[in-house]
Amino acid sequence: MISEPSRHCTVELQALPSRIGQVRRIISAQLRYWHLDPLIDQAALGVTELLTNVHRHAQPDKSCTVEIELLLDRLTVSVHDHDPRLPTVNDADSFATSGRGLALIAAVSESWGVRPSGRSGKAVWFTLPAPSDTSTLPPLPVYGSMTDGPFGAERTGPAAAVAVPVRPAVVG
Repeated sequence: MISEPSRHCTVELQALPSRIGQVRRIISAQLRYWHLDPLIDQAALGVTELLTNVHRHAQPDKSCTVEIELLLDRLTVSVHDHDPRLPTVNDADSFATSGRGLALIAAVSESWGVRPSGRSGKAVWFTLPAPSDTSTLPPLPVYGSMTDGPFGAERTGPAAAVAVPVRPAVVG
């Protein structure tokens, strides 16, 4: 039995270079909102690598969904696309300018993997250990069906009018 609630955020996008930076900032803001600042760099790096793979390799289109979920003491980040081909970890030579994304994710994450998703497509995911003390997390919303997060457009019901301050992300 799970005694703690989960936190969940979903972002749909076209995996284009300009959108990858936006999603990285959204993920960073969401993790700040959940008081998981120590995970921001690893999560942003991992999601950047996964979205870059969708941009470079996914067929027939570049549409995808990024999901982050905090459940108990684990943050899971996943990217779902519409290409059923499974990625592989490459042994990139020292002069290669690409081909290290999944190896990098394996190095910075607790675990990672790939699973089929829907009729055609896949989800590539990784996990990061999160602090076990979630008592400082903002309370779960009470009204409607909503994604817990700092973005008003994601909310429905009476809680939608609540403004949540978000520190601007530093883009470097």
